[in-house]
Amino acid sequence: MDLKSLIRDIPDFPQPGIVFRDITTLLRDPQGLHYTIDLFAQKFIEANLRAEYILGMESRGFIFGSLLAYKLETGFIPVRKRGKLPGAVHSIEYALEYGTDCLEVHQDAFHPGNRVLIVDDLIATGGTAGATAQLVQKLGGQLVGFGFIIELRDLQGRKNLPDVPIISLVEY
Repeated sequence: MDLKSLIRDIPDFPQPGIVFRDITTLLRDPQGLHYTIDLFAQKFIEANLRAEYILGMESRGFIFGSLLAYKLETGFIPVRKRGKLPGAVHSIEYALEYGTDCLEVHQDAFHPGNRVLIVDDLIATGGTAGATAQLVQKLGGQLVGFGFIIELRDLQGRKNLPDVPIISLVEY
């Protein structure tokens, strides 16, 4: 199946000159969504990336991360924007193209030494995924890899991530 054919390009969003890769068209396609999760799972299994937990970042990482956690029979942990999680959290601020943002995870999300896999819909500059990796480190987790539906290769986000396996299904 050609996943690129299920991802809609929206020119000049969110600003002129940017082509937004819209995955809502992939999500609405039952066969495409099944294929995506099955292919992700297959690639993680083939790469021997065994995890006890999958972390997904707000908000599209929740969708793919939770479906993948179900498929791989792992737990799912949401990584949220500031102030969205009850209880004690670890926080990390990170740079965006136009400012900063903050991500949080519960302090008791997993135990030190647990194997975790970070999943999101897209990697561009690697800022969000890199910040999430730092949260994994704060909790003492063992980061086994990253998974992304889309990778924007020209932005070289891989350079900003720890040296673990990175699986992307579609490259632009």
